[in-house]
Amino acid sequence: MYLPGTEPKYFINAGLHGPDAVILDLEDSVHPAQKDAARILVRNTLRAVDFSGCERMVRINQLPMGLEDLAEIISEAPDLVLIPKTEHPQQVTEVDRMISELKHRHKIDRPIWLMPILESALAIENAFTIATATANVVALTIGLEDYTADLGVTKTPEGRESLYARARVVNAAKAAGVQAIDSVFGDVGNVDGLRRCAESSRELGFEGMGCIHPSQIAVIHDAFTPSQAEIEKALKIVAAFEEAQQRGLGVVSLGSKMIDAPVVERARKLVARSRAGAPAPHSSGLNNDVQERH
Repeated sequence: MYLPGTEPKYFINAGLHGPDAVILDLEDSVHPAQKDAARILVRNTLRAVDFSGCERMVRINQLPMGLEDLAEIISEAPDLVLIPKTEHPQQVTEVDRMISELKHRHKIDRPIWLMPILESALAIENAFTIATATANVVALTIGLEDYTADLGVTKTPEGRESLYARARVVNAAKAAGVQAIDSVFGDVGNVDGLRRCAESSRELGFEGMGCIHPSQIAVIHDAFTPSQAEIEKALKIVAAFEEAQQRGLGVVSLGSKMIDAPVVERARKLVARSRAGAPAPHSSGLNNDVQERH
């Protein structure tokens, strides 16, 4: 859940709404004249506010201004830094290098992860190299307002104009072994539209999405949570395949469907995801997944 970095009234109770992560924003939601004040406020918030177990994230400004943000906030060891308007892997390595220096200076001995935000046509074309720029990248996300503006097209509820970009983000993230996190849904009052968007997002391969209002959290969580019917079907697939393996068979039928190793792997992932809890706004259990990979 994104929170404007200049609005402390939203910080105190943010964790009570149940987001997977709280993103303290220093970029688009902060007026240029308030950037310095926002940095100090976000730093002090990271130091003092208990977000009830939510991951603590910060969206810095576009480089080079974002380096000033890092100098102020890294002392409080946020879990993750979002890098907006990333177009080249060098931007990611520059952020990673500065974070490393600041961690050493402040004697921080745990990782601070990175999530580049792809917001232009060039960024989408460079998605894989951005995702693999450093081992501290754990997720890719997309900013559709800036992306559609870059293309010069209207952003629609159906999202036809961004389907290629979103699919490319998912594919690049999967190829790099990181998570794909979808953009926010900006129409807060359109609950049905949000539900359709979130369900489509999951079907496309995203593992979570951003939100801008507490009322969106439960809808997103529900959309990304496997249904009981899906879980039961997946368990049947795994059980049938394991039984076939014990009999020396490589494939087995379940009803009218043939089941082989790729189908079983997909089923196992769905079961594991249901047990871990569904991912949602810009988090998806990033820290746990990354610890397993690294």
